[in-house]
Amino acid sequence: MTTILVTGGTGVLGRHVTERLRAAGHDVRVLSRHAPPYAVDLREGGSALDAAVTGVDTVVHCASSPRGGDEKAARNLIAAARRAGVGHLVFISIVGVDRVPYGYYRSKLAVERLVEESGIGWTVLRATQFHDLVLTVLQALAKLPVVLLSARVKDQPVEVTEVAARLSELAQGAPAGRVEDMAGPEVRTFDSLARAYLGATGRRRAVVKVPLRGAAYRAFRAGGHLAPDRAVGTVTFDEFLRERFAAGVTQR
Repeated sequence: MTTILVTGGTGVLGRHVTERLRAAGHDVRVLSRHAPPYAVDLREGGSALDAAVTGVDTVVHCASSPRGGDEKAARNLIAAARRAGVGHLVFISIVGVDRVPYGYYRSKLAVERLVEESGIGWTVLRATQFHDLVLTVLQALAKLPVVLLSARVKDQPVEVTEVAARLSELAQGAPAGRVEDMAGPEVRTFDSLARAYLGATGRRRAVVKVPLRGAAYRAFRAGGHLAPDRAVGTVTFDEFLRERFAAGVTQR
């Protein structure tokens, strides 16, 4: 039996990774800022982090925040993992972090490089946006009478449980370096995703596409965050919506 630490183990991805690894018979520790016994803020590090990684064979690093601090957190985690003699560090990243000049993506790319240069055996998997993230964005946008979307932007969302299955598989294997990207089964215009969400929830909203400026927008518009040649996911966004709103919830 292997002892595996999952950072962000209570999050959207981490909890599914944790479930799969435990089902496979591994001793899994969940690290989260508010979940004892391994309640640790990775940005602060310290003795609690050292205790969390002591005796661990593999670390699956899912913890992340778009509000910043990922690079500091990764440095602290890597330093603690080195001290503890961890043999394998698995990191989940995002498709296009090296092509889209967006702040959060740049941070993810910087963490990739820290992992690669850590001196620990490593594996990095990049995935496209989860269905859950697209849903969260659309729910926020639909609070207004008009849904305003970036014009000519597409997306390729993937089911989080499928990414969790792949990540847990990688965590149980030997360090593999940068593995092939994982993307959802369909490249969709963002307005088609919005209309699918509105239809699934019974919301009535006008959808307006707005052209934006800037290098990040141009890169998104050019599809830098997509991986059509790696459309290995099987669950579509429509299928995700049908399951999520199976009770026929109507929202206004």
